[in-house]
Amino acid sequence: MVSLLQIVHMLLDVLKYIIIAQIVLSWLINFNILNIHQPLINHIWRGINQVLEPLYGPIRRRTPYTGAIDFAPLIVFIAILALQIIIRNNIGNFY
Repeated sequence: MVSLLQIVHMLLDVLKYIIIAQIVLSWLINFNILNIHQPLINHIWRGINQVLEPLYGPIRRRTPYTGAIDFAPLIVFIAILALQIIIRNNIGNFY
């Protein structure tokens, strides 16, 4: 059981890094540093969005519309941190 919790914790770490990469990439695209019409950037952007949209979609439907600010990545990031704290604090119960 401990190994399973460690694997979940590691996957949550990977998901955190994907969210950070998406946030940075969105800033670079919005400030015209990267061009979305370049094939490599377009593939990376669409791939990251396809991975994260199942997490963001339900949150976006439940949160009020705030204009240009999207709070879904922040909410998912905080939820991941909370899950990691729960796993880290309870992993000793499974030894």
